[in-house]
Amino acid sequence: MIEYQQKIGELIARVRSQRGLTQKELADKLGTSQSAINRIEAGKQNVTIEMLARVSDVLNKEIISISNNSVNLRVEGGHKLHGSVDTKVSKNATVGLLCAALLNKGTTTLIKVPKIEEVFRLIEVLQSVGVKVTWLDTGDLEIKPPKALRLNEIDSKAARRTRSVIMYLGVLMHRHKEFKLPYAGGCKLGKRTVAPHLYALEEFGLNVETKNHYYQASVKKRSPKEVTLYEMGDTVSENVLMAAAMTEGKTIIRNISSNYMVQDMCFFLENLGVKIEGIGTNTLTVYGVKDIDKDVTYHPSEDPIEAFSFIAAAVTTNSRITVNRCPIEFLRVELLRLEKMGCQFRVSKIYKAGNSRTDLVDITTIASDNLKAPEDKIHALTHPGINMDNLPFFAPIVARAKGTTLIHDWSYEDRALYLTELRKLGVDIKLADPHRLFITGPSKLEAADINCPPALRPAVIILITMLAAPGTSMLRNIYSIARGYEDFADRLNSLGARITTLRDI
Repeated sequence: MIEYQQKIGELIARVRSQRGLTQKELADKLGTSQSAINRIEAGKQNVTIEMLARVSDVLNKEIISISNNSVNLRVEGGHKLHGSVDTKVSKNATVGLLCAALLNKGTTTLIKVPKIEEVFRLIEVLQSVGVKVTWLDTGDLEIKPPKALRLNEIDSKAARRTRSVIMYLGVLMHRHKEFKLPYAGGCKLGKRTVAPHLYALEEFGLNVETKNHYYQASVKKRSPKEVTLYEMGDTVSENVLMAAAMTEGKTIIRNISSNYMVQDMCFFLENLGVKIEGIGTNTLTVYGVKDIDKDVTYHPSEDPIEAFSFIAAAVTTNSRITVNRCPIEFLRVELLRLEKMGCQFRVSKIYKAGNSRTDLVDITTIASDNLKAPEDKIHALTHPGINMDNLPFFAPIVARAKGTTLIHDWSYEDRALYLTELRKLGVDIKLADPHRLFITGPSKLEAADINCPPALRPAVIILITMLAAPGTSMLRNIYSIARGYEDFADRLNSLGARITTLRDI
């Protein structure tokens, strides 16, 4: 057996397992036989560069370094969408729960976990410190922490590719007196301070010093009784919830987010035996426990951002589709804004998500040729306002509307700058400053070749605009989209889009 063949085979087997695929499922996606995959993974078959590129595409993982082998999308635009699509489980809720699972000494099973890059990175971090993470045949994820985490072996490269790793602070403070954590990464949207996290966790006895490429943490646990968050951020809210969950006694947390992922975190912690009052409001009372050791199964709710992505794609292409399993409480303001612009929808009766708590509906878009720009600016607010992640989706929509729209993206320094890439697709867009831009419609869209920005939502907005632009566009290096969406191009194709996945070799 040739040594390099064995190493490649072992790597493919490991990544396939991390992605939750059987040998047969991988073989089916590659158009080959299960026996061929078995031989490859056993190191008994030579693998061509073409096959390695195809395996890399299917597994969303670079198997070996092959020149600049980025994944690109070729989009034939100008076609209407049709049919229906199911919203998948929330990315942001899942990554928070992957952190919170470390509070539990028992086995945590998360239902229908999205197979996306952000999740894969956190799994790699968990596995590197000794956590047993197993994809079940059902697509669920089973998490079993060891008695002692091997933090000195943490996968720093994987950790630095996700901002979610910052949420391990609120967990690890319950397991270690001292520890190091790599700096958080993720989308490049300008500087985002971690000060709110540190201010809140200091109240629980966590002290953090920023070193070169990592945080150095030391813990002298105490009960603050009452904490007011410096800002109403989502990840800081989850972090402080995890800190309070295993701080014995009563902790009142004020100015906390009531957003969808925070509510899912609360529901999960309740399953672990932590009592929480005020869920859905901006003041929570948490009754922390000393120890958590139980086997739990939890179903995170569906993703309102993904649901709105498909709604935006339908409105931008003036199409009629049905988006199933939409968390309506986190979409009401967005839908109202669209209705005032002339969009129409049919909304089903409410039914419950798998967590038995979140309200879901099916939303059908209705094509309309008479959209008008909103009378006032569009800007995000904390829940129940327009979600910060949904704000960019208004850009391609208002490009269809008659008149000029001001979009105020006050939270991030760079995201509005990335949206100016829509000019290449024919959108009449003017940047007022790093946070405000004016879009005048209806814009005459045209095809373009664009490098994907290093930020999730701007990347998806460009793809959605390409769907409506007549001609053939190219969106290059789509890792940003793979971070937060599972099989997004394929699911758009199921609705009638014409997207081809290509790889540079």
